[in-house]
Amino acid sequence: MTVRAVPDVAPDVLVVGSVNGDLTVDVDRPPVRGETVLGGAVERGPGGKGANQAVALARLGRSVGLLGAVGEDAEGASALAALRAEGVDTAWLARVAGPTGLAVVLRDSGADSTIVVAPGANAAVTPAAVAAAAPALAAARAVLCQLEIPLAAVEAAAAATRGLFALNPAPALPLPPTLLDRVDLLVPNRFELATLTGTTDLTEGVRRLRVPRLVVTLGADGCLVHEAGHSHRLPARPVVARDTTAAGDSFCAALLDALLAGRPLLAAAERATHAAALTTTHPGALPSLPHHTSLP
Repeated sequence: MTVRAVPDVAPDVLVVGSVNGDLTVDVDRPPVRGETVLGGAVERGPGGKGANQAVALARLGRSVGLLGAVGEDAEGASALAALRAEGVDTAWLARVAGPTGLAVVLRDSGADSTIVVAPGANAAVTPAAVAAAAPALAAARAVLCQLEIPLAAVEAAAAATRGLFALNPAPALPLPPTLLDRVDLLVPNRFELATLTGTTDLTEGVRRLRVPRLVVTLGADGCLVHEAGHSHRLPARPVVARDTTAAGDSFCAALLDALLAGRPLLAAAERATHAAALTTTHPGALPSLPHHTSLP
């Protein structure tokens, strides 16, 4: 495992999460179980929820680092180069033996994505790796995690955070109460909310989750913002969507960036909704993420 020298100054946001190579195939519709369908255009490039969110934050003007792992392969080298070119600090990004994580993305004619992720090097993001970055985690204004790395590493990151701890619980997993108790900002989609709460009823699911700030993304239906016992629905911005793959990651980054800039949660969610909508108008993950000049 190789990691370059860690800087003395922690970034505003330290993202703890996954880095993948994305293999995107256009399909008219995703196959049902046991079925083979013909695909169309194929795209390759770096992605992963951690990488996407880190790049999105960097494009919004935030100082951001990424704690994770890539393999000692061509995909890992490509991801490192792409992240550094975007201004993401990769001091906490290890290179480990074996392949980089892989996401196979089936992008259908409605611009929706069906994704299968093979963790690869992401499985090497252990509590010990997180512990090595404890000073940076404690010094960062915010830490942002997802669930494409081992849950134990997410729990370790939450325990080491002294600023705002934000969690995008994707892919959906049941979470221990000890972790949820440490969450300051939770950003699930409606399916992840159902996994966390055991109900598909949106109102009941929100009621069951006792986190300080909760924003549920609802795709074309916008989002639901919940804080201090009050809920507000925000509509999605009307756009012609081409690819929804990174919309959730763009939303999380823009939401956190706006909160760190001092905006109230509802205003931050409005900006995040704008960012997510813009993201869907371009194909690919990293290429679709908007810059701060595109947002209000």
